[in-house]
Amino acid sequence: MSHTNGHTNGQEKRFEHSSLFPGFGTDAAHHGSDPDKWDFKPIVPPISLSTTFKQSAPGVPPLYDYARAGNPTRTAFEECVARLEGGTHAMAASSGLAATSLIINLLKAGDHLLCCDDVYGGTNRYFNKVVSKFGIEVSMVDPIDLEGFEAAIKPNTALVWLETPTNPTLKICDIKATVDMVERKFEGKKKPIIVVDNTFATPYFQRPLELGATMTISSVTKYINGHTDVVMGVISTRDEELAKQIQFLQLAVGPVPGPLDCYLALRGARTLHVRMKQHEKNSLAIGHWLENGEMSKYVTRVIHPGLPSHPQHELAKRQMRGFSGMISFVIDGGIAEATLFLQSLKVFALAESLGGYESLAELPSVMTHASVPANEREKLGISDSLIRLSVGIEEPEDLIADLAQAFSIVYSKK
Repeated sequence: MSHTNGHTNGQEKRFEHSSLFPGFGTDAAHHGSDPDKWDFKPIVPPISLSTTFKQSAPGVPPLYDYARAGNPTRTAFEECVARLEGGTHAMAASSGLAATSLIINLLKAGDHLLCCDDVYGGTNRYFNKVVSKFGIEVSMVDPIDLEGFEAAIKPNTALVWLETPTNPTLKICDIKATVDMVERKFEGKKKPIIVVDNTFATPYFQRPLELGATMTISSVTKYINGHTDVVMGVISTRDEELAKQIQFLQLAVGPVPGPLDCYLALRGARTLHVRMKQHEKNSLAIGHWLENGEMSKYVTRVIHPGLPSHPQHELAKRQMRGFSGMISFVIDGGIAEATLFLQSLKVFALAESLGGYESLAELPSVMTHASVPANEREKLGISDSLIRLSVGIEEPEDLIADLAQAFSIVYSKK
């Protein structure tokens, strides 16, 4: 994992923590796509568009019977992601929120859901404005204060939901410490399901299942697909029984992706390891520039877990194998300055979403997190001057030049 503070013998310095997960690139390139699965031995898995499959006798289907329950192209994608996450099973859904809804369907009225307070705006909206109406109690608590997080656990807590790094303030939840706390709290009792949203880190940089999480969830729309042309989600686990329950829900509830989306997402996953290296390199370069470059006087805070200035930098280095292209910063001024800055960008596109090959910039307070109540946004630090960047894989010099010219436009008269 590259680190841009210095160089040794012409090589980029590396953080002193474990190497990346062995064999990741090989697994990404090949797993789920064994040509011997099919009689005609294709190197690239075919797009199977059939919605139904011929049975040899009534009630005796082949491997598949109906496409909602399963599809060869979907299976190839799910097998690949399961391997990349270090799991044994993966279940794809038609969006990240559809995957979230599958997990919520494991709960019942009277259960308690404990969620970290800084999450994707759609997750916050779904939990507090939809899930809470069905007799499920929802608590949003700061996961960084582990004692406070533990105090929020109740006897009926059935699901603990973490997102790390968080969106958009990039806090780092201590997965292992949270797992240990839950294990201790429920010793001898049925333990809550612990879910980690791994969208920002991706399995290339972080494997929550290896830290004790029950499930991971990712918006495939973002880094795993990586090409800004698919809306999709995926759940991974090592728990055989929970996998069966989610697979049943795929059939019974039905929020499954189509085969073309699965084909595209699998194509994207093949190059995840290649893309993430460039995302990391570029975001760290921009982070250092925002802190130390000629325009740093117009930036009041830079938030990137890979920077030593991040309050949880050491935890991030222990828990993660590297860092993605996500970076947030606070611009000097308010919404007028932030708006002009975003409108002045030429390489970065002003748009929601993240994780694609292209660089995007947004203002969470009025875009991705507009549905979060204003008082909660203020508490979380999602101000009208907090800008979130999804740094793509373009040349870093061009991205920095684009940011610099936007700063110059905003502050030309100051």
